[in-house]
Amino acid sequence: MLFDMDGTLVDSEPRWDIALHELARLLGGDLAPEVRARMVGTNEGASVVLLLESLDQPLEKAPEYQAWVRRRMRELFGEGVPWKPGARELLTEVRTAGLPTALVTSTPRELTDIILDQLGHENFDVTICGDEVEHKKPDPEPYLTTADKLGVDIDRCVVLEDSVTGVSSALAAGAVTLAIPSEVTLPGDLQVRTLESLSGIDLAYLRGLTA
Repeated sequence: MLFDMDGTLVDSEPRWDIALHELARLLGGDLAPEVRARMVGTNEGASVVLLLESLDQPLEKAPEYQAWVRRRMRELFGEGVPWKPGARELLTEVRTAGLPTALVTSTPRELTDIILDQLGHENFDVTICGDEVEHKKPDPEPYLTTADKLGVDIDRCVVLEDSVTGVSSALAAGAVTLAIPSEVTLPGDLQVRTLESLSGIDLAYLRGLTA
């Protein structure tokens, strides 16, 4: 089982909203909803670039503002992040069954570890973060790398994702992919099985996807 983090296991996107809106105001502008939607599922560096471009700000300052976002997110994540509905129960069942389990996120290691302190580091055999792969989502590398580290075939892995970026990465890798859209509606032409939430989803259901 391969889990995305932001928007899939935890309801962390509202925390990103806070930091990115604050940065936009710091730069003398506002974060447009359509720009924020394009950020979902990407990494913090890409989000900062999208914001700067939307506000006609010089991109050479992107590293400085990315560092600002990183500092703010450390504070926000440190306050605690709630589980998405059904996520804790499903993760507990998967771990109790002894299935190989991984966390695959675009969030950098420094921030991911804050969330893992809440989720439980012991709940994942492998964790792959956005700053630990050369090509980030939507490239298939994060999921292919994870399957390799777990020692399992990617086409036997079930991936849970919430964003276009993450779903595209999982599908390109060849994984059985289940989408639970969170902040952004997925396009109709994206050929993926979709659920409204993880509430009531159990291991028997997931095993049926690979039968």
